[in-house]
Amino acid sequence: MMSINSYLTDLASDLVLSSDEKSRIGTSIDTLSRRLDLYFNNGELHKHFQFGSSTRGTILPRKADSGSDIDYMVVFKNPNNYKPNTLLGYLKKFMEKYYSTSEIYRDSPTMVLELNHIKFELVPAIQDYFGNLSIPSKLNLLTEWISTDPTGFNKKLTDANTRNSSKLKPVIRLMKYWNRGKLKGHYSSYGLEERIVNKYTYCPKTSVRDYVYEIIESLSYNWDDPETFKNKLNSSKEIIKKCKEYESNNMPYTALSEIKKLFPEM
Repeated sequence: MMSINSYLTDLASDLVLSSDEKSRIGTSIDTLSRRLDLYFNNGELHKHFQFGSSTRGTILPRKADSGSDIDYMVVFKNPNNYKPNTLLGYLKKFMEKYYSTSEIYRDSPTMVLELNHIKFELVPAIQDYFGNLSIPSKLNLLTEWISTDPTGFNKKLTDANTRNSSKLKPVIRLMKYWNRGKLKGHYSSYGLEERIVNKYTYCPKTSVRDYVYEIIESLSYNWDDPETFKNKLNSSKEIIKKCKEYESNNMPYTALSEIKKLFPEM
């Protein structure tokens, strides 16, 4: 009989991009990179690069999350000190030239490009003399920049994952799957990753199941959160409670069917 831990561990493996999906995304990134170099060919850019969950191994495949996207940063030299709005406009014109048949829209502070197999979020950035990066502020998109370290979290996650016997990345994928499926994406993907890494940087547990149980049990809500979210979180906590009871009463089949309400088979 498969245990809850075995089931969750196997499911986490299913939540990795397939080789075919990786290949198609890689081709799209190569094409995007080449077109950026062609379009901005007068030295307007410092550099451009992929970042985010797709570089950390925590991105979900489209079959698990239709909103899965690739974060891509475009660093402008910006000698005229243009505001974020202007640089977002430049990215929009670039997309319209090379991707005229695709869906293009602004989702502050990014320009979104929807291809049939993946979504790109292009983030304009500027760089100071020391190489420090800044991106548009969500609070004041038209005029303000805020500093960012787009790859700094990668090392923190990698180190924490190592300390947790490589269980943290699978756990993150599972929790993002639950967040998307059961909570309708209430938590931001990055915020959820950060919360998990901070919680377990130095506190490893013995099984994937133990992480999942503890994370859901530890989540809480604010009084002004939507009622639907509160109800869904309470329901998830109740299911974890039932799983524990069934396991302690030697009812593995019932426990397994219960956890599948939160983490359905792919």
